[in-house]
Amino acid sequence: MFLSSVLIAILLTFLLRDDQFTRTQDYVMFLLFFAVGLWITEAIPPFAVGILIVGFLVFTLGSEATIDVNRYVQTWSDGVIWLFLGGFFLAEGMKKTKLDIQLLRFAAPKFGNKAQYILLGIMIITAVTSSLMSNTATTAMMIATVTPLFAQLGYGSRVAKTLLLGIPAAASIGGMGTIIGSAPNAIAVGALETVGIKVSFLEWMMVGIPVALLLTLSFWKVLIRHYQIRNEILELDFLNVPQDSDEETIEEEIIRKRIVIVVLTGTLFLWLTSQWTGIPVSAISGIPIVALTMMGIIDADDVRALPWDTLMLVAGGLALGLAIQEQGLADYFISSLKTTEVNFFLLIFIFSVTTVLLSNFMSNTAATTILIPVAISLNSIAGDVHPSILPFIIGLSASCALLLPVSTPPNAIAYSTGQINQSEFRLGGFFIGLSGPLIIIFWTLLIYSIR
Repeated sequence: MFLSSVLIAILLTFLLRDDQFTRTQDYVMFLLFFAVGLWITEAIPPFAVGILIVGFLVFTLGSEATIDVNRYVQTWSDGVIWLFLGGFFLAEGMKKTKLDIQLLRFAAPKFGNKAQYILLGIMIITAVTSSLMSNTATTAMMIATVTPLFAQLGYGSRVAKTLLLGIPAAASIGGMGTIIGSAPNAIAVGALETVGIKVSFLEWMMVGIPVALLLTLSFWKVLIRHYQIRNEILELDFLNVPQDSDEETIEEEIIRKRIVIVVLTGTLFLWLTSQWTGIPVSAISGIPIVALTMMGIIDADDVRALPWDTLMLVAGGLALGLAIQEQGLADYFISSLKTTEVNFFLLIFIFSVTTVLLSNFMSNTAATTILIPVAISLNSIAGDVHPSILPFIIGLSASCALLLPVSTPPNAIAYSTGQINQSEFRLGGFFIGLSGPLIIIFWTLLIYSIR
């Protein structure tokens, strides 16, 4: 598969290049097709493609005196990377102090003891938690917490199926809510920053949270209707399992939890008010990194266990997008569209659906990495349309890919329980995959039309 990706990339470069292309443009075009091929075929791990991109750009373009290859290496310390890293530290802090499980135990009983409302409560908690931490970790935590309930419900029961379909869907959808909720969000923000457009934490939430909430509620309705969940009563004793005993005293545990709560609320507050305080979002992200390590909440082993591969993939994607823009490749291919009449609404619909389709069969991070640089170049033919609209729509649509067990890690975790069949993912895959883009497009256009 690796060799096939190389050969196809060479062929496409030869067929699509212009006679006026420079050597550096040929290199970047080959890299684009090569990276896409590797991401689709998964011949090497996705994060390895990110590393390959940066290395390839440095070694092939480094001899050009007019090109500063340091910019490609510096994407590994880009503000978006720091923003993501701050989110990782917050998530790890919540996990270490069991605040995530405590949130579930506190909130779930508020929804009563009817199965349909317990499902709603767990989906909402999953979506909210996923906006602050990895959707994979959120899904694993939520499914592990409700697993004792499956013994009460029986193998393959209707309620169990709704939980195992609702939790991973809510985890993916909830990631839309914040910039740190999913990698595609961060890629969209990072790509916009390269063209001088800064997106605040609050601005993203204004678009992402309503969409995530509406999709979560809609899919909940679909689940209870499809599986005919009505007035079944569930016992919530499974939430009262004893906590693991630690060597630390209860007082120390309380102090550690309070530290994480203070750091979490302080960081979120500064993120949300960054456009008024003037403090860069990336600088604010340093607060949890410094505070949680200095206070001993997160140790060296925890730091080593963080998902660094995601950061490498994001950094590589940012470097590829930067190279495509600097070498004018996207502008070259888009220039042919300038001579034709392009309906912008049709364009954003095509991009949105394409994002969902690609994300079902490859990493949604890779899909957005490929599409967003092209979308930003299309802003020049979009007239007076706000330049953030198309990247926002692509970033959010990437979280709507739920068709297969392998489409997202949350789906894979739910499938691994053995209580649902692969075909049952089609319900969420088709519903969210079709309605998601429409809701995203409508809400994004509405928000930017009234600004």
